[in-house]
Amino acid sequence: EVQLVESGGGLVQAGGSLRLSCAASGFTFEDRAIGWFRQAPGKEREAVSCISSKDGSTYYADSVKGRFTISSDNAKNTMYLQMNSLKPEDTAVYYCAAVAEIMLDDLTTLKDWLHFGRWGQGTQVTVSA
Repeated sequence: EVQLVESGGGLVQAGGSLRLSCAASGFTFEDRAIGWFRQAPGKEREAVSCISSKDGSTYYADSVKGRFTISSDNAKNTMYLQMNSLKPEDTAVYYCAAVAEIMLDDLTTLKDWLHFGRWGQGTQVTVSA
């Protein structure tokens, strides 16, 4: 079965850390961009961090730069998001996704990720003040 499964979400106090994992099955990350996205209640889904398969370049949303780190272990077909110095405004459902990079106009074009990508089911991250 082709799927992405996230884990590692939970409740944490402001200033704390969480590490999200996303395991892929039924396909590999080869030639695919991978990324983490989030959606808070009443807000649109946004890109948090992505990695290009072309050159390994990364994207981070301004709001998480210096606090979050994306990585992947292709041997395990797993991607990670290390989240440090968490803030209440980081509270959201976090989704991992993978997409054939040839389908992207740009690494952060959300509509292309939504249309062509494979998505996990999401994991809740709640940061208390």
